[in-house]
Amino acid sequence: MMKVVTNSKTNLFEKIGLDILQFMKENFGILIGFVALCVALSIISPAFLTEANILNILRQVSTNANLALGMTLVIIICGIDLSVGSIVALSGTVTGGLIAFSGVPISIAVLIGILVGTLAGAFNGVVVAYTGIPSFIVTLAMLNIARGAAYVYTGGQPIRVMNEGFNVIGAGYLGPIPLPVIYSFIFLVITFLILNKTKLGRHIYAVGGNKEAARFTGIKIKKVEIFVYTFSGFLAAFSGVVLAARMFSGQPTVGNGFELDAIAAVVLGGTSMTGGIGKIGGTLIGVLVIGVLNNGLNLLNINSFWQLIIKGIVILAAVYVDMMKKRKEARA
Repeated sequence: MMKVVTNSKTNLFEKIGLDILQFMKENFGILIGFVALCVALSIISPAFLTEANILNILRQVSTNANLALGMTLVIIICGIDLSVGSIVALSGTVTGGLIAFSGVPISIAVLIGILVGTLAGAFNGVVVAYTGIPSFIVTLAMLNIARGAAYVYTGGQPIRVMNEGFNVIGAGYLGPIPLPVIYSFIFLVITFLILNKTKLGRHIYAVGGNKEAARFTGIKIKKVEIFVYTFSGFLAAFSGVVLAARMFSGQPTVGNGFELDAIAAVVLGGTSMTGGIGKIGGTLIGVLVIGVLNNGLNLLNINSFWQLIIKGIVILAAVYVDMMKKRKEARA
């Protein structure tokens, strides 16, 4: 009996070790880049490796992590979601307005705010699935619709929500760990399980790999597409509520450019823009690279205009590397 238990433990450790080695092999390039970036910043700025700054980075990347998780699924099915930043703003302002203007209980307001953003994501999915309009166009339209709705609802002004109970959702801690980091970790596990342990995950890869082949095998492509965009909308809506809670306000301008950081993180993490390929572990590293890069540029007092240029170059380089990798695999 004891021998069986020992073998089981040995097999488990061996499997974990092999999984770690496989993960490092798949993400070797970006891991080296991430370590090099951290080493360079720790030499240039002594403040970089402090506990306070590391927790600050984790808190700051939590929003991008949530958006990037949803974006990973979207890009795996060969789509794109440009509306996540605007959904962040819409869900945050709706939640803030319900609490500040209408006296709605916090829990109800939070649920409604998340529901509004989730429905916006579902709308994206339904239109993409049933009309055949490219996701770029559909989500670009939702980018404007959601942002416009946030401006109309607030009159273009931030909605102050001076409520400690609401603030805890975004600024609270569990021990030394900020709550937004805990939320992101939970979503990370859920998304990993969906992609790697469920039939739905296999269908997501199949749809992204070859849509027609997936159709012939009986996969309900429309349902897969609707789920993926709805999930992306949900994660953006949740992030919007958490961000509004942390800032004590729902702001219609928040979230500008968030979609670019999410896309950059996903592409850096090895998810192919041509669909069918992508891993949540790679996305996590991509999120950390973008977060450390943002933090480092701030520590070095690089102004925001140059930060945009640098991040644009990073995105371009990541897409170029992805293209070269695809060509190499095609020749092999």
